[in-house]
Amino acid sequence: MGGVAIAQEANFDPLSLSANSTTATADGTTTGLYALSNIASRDHRGHVCMGFADTPPDHIMTLEDSFSRLTVQVNSGGNDTALLIQGPDNSTIRCGQDISRRNPDAKVEDIDWAAGTYRVWVGSHHQGQRYNYSLRVAP
Repeated sequence: MGGVAIAQEANFDPLSLSANSTTATADGTTTGLYALSNIASRDHRGHVCMGFADTPPDHIMTLEDSFSRLTVQVNSGGNDTALLIQGPDNSTIRCGQDISRRNPDAKVEDIDWAAGTYRVWVGSHHQGQRYNYSLRVAP
């Protein structure tokens, strides 16, 4: 087989953003068995990475262009979810927890998103909890 790129497997649909298409959504279900802290205990801002997800990423997100700011938000109807984003290299980690005290869905808001491929895990705060969710990415 002649190919340079190795396909990355994910549990659910991929997300793709570019300068011409700045918003993407995908749906999935949390599995909540693998501790996200096994991937990283803290993200690049020092936030603790908590929660439980599946071992492979739930989504592969491709940024065709760099973005100065992005928000990645989980909507599970207000369940206690967790979020971990790794990329475009293995050492850049972003973790997200509760949007607010009233909405425990996870969100990551950050600056300086380089073009490239990101692996996204959507999990639950407690091990073994299953929630259907929608993931939205936008500036």
